[in-house]
Amino acid sequence: MDFLPKGVHLAVSPLSWTNDVLEDLGGTTLVETCLKEAAQAGYQGVELGRLFPREVGQLTPLLAAENLELASGWYSGELASRNPAEERAAAQAHASLLTQMGCDVMVYGEVAMMAGEAPLDEPMSRRLVIDEAARPAYARRLTEFGRWLHGEYGLRLAYHHHLMMIAETLSEISGILDHGGPELGLLLDTGHAAAAGFDYGRLIERHGDRIVHIHLKDVRDRVMDDIRARDASFNTGVRAGMFTVPGDGCIDFAPVARFVRDSGYRGWMVVEAEQDPAKAPPLPAVTQAMRHVETLFRHISGEF
Repeated sequence: MDFLPKGVHLAVSPLSWTNDVLEDLGGTTLVETCLKEAAQAGYQGVELGRLFPREVGQLTPLLAAENLELASGWYSGELASRNPAEERAAAQAHASLLTQMGCDVMVYGEVAMMAGEAPLDEPMSRRLVIDEAARPAYARRLTEFGRWLHGEYGLRLAYHHHLMMIAETLSEISGILDHGGPELGLLLDTGHAAAAGFDYGRLIERHGDRIVHIHLKDVRDRVMDDIRARDASFNTGVRAGMFTVPGDGCIDFAPVARFVRDSGYRGWMVVEAEQDPAKAPPLPAVTQAMRHVETLFRHISGEF
């Protein structure tokens, strides 16, 4: 892709085809369809999805058939409630798969406090939180886990700030990162920042040196405002279309493009949109997103 800086690659999340949590959204979609359309739209890679095989021998030929790479994959971590030794044991298979597939980062999403609950179906006001006093110890566990992950598998830990989880707001994210070592990397998600009510540019300003992975997600602000006003759930918002692909919502992606261009960032940007594929057909949506990202990078480079 000649419009991207050297060492930067563009992938697409399979969430545009099939949702990882709401199984009825695209649940009958074939993996082969997702990969074929991702390649057709011009992407260089994909992240793991619910329907993807977790065996190297099965996953490799599927990706190779469409000349795609694996950018990374979500890992459901529980370091908010268990120790790094337990986390290491739980993560070995996933980390091994990512390394064998040539990945450089592992996406870490904290789900420990979800046990026995369904927070994504709870009102947005009832989201999960972690006490401020508990953040330093949590950050140390993440750092230790990240050190092991890099030493054992060569993977950087990309911590995913996420609505309804324990790092949603800017202060919560910073409260964790500020107590962590350099092994604790950050996944910058433009959509989750906007939906949480803050400018993602502030994450770049404060923690740009921690960013090791990027999700390009847009937000339909009118839908998001309605979900907040009704105190509806995250999953209700997804079904209503609060998230969309870049260029179809309210987010300005120029700051993240400038960051990628000027900071020396090397790695993946991943177009991501959790929405109903019956309402937003995947191929047109991700093709539109590709064109938006290309136009954006060519514009900031002064090509037009």
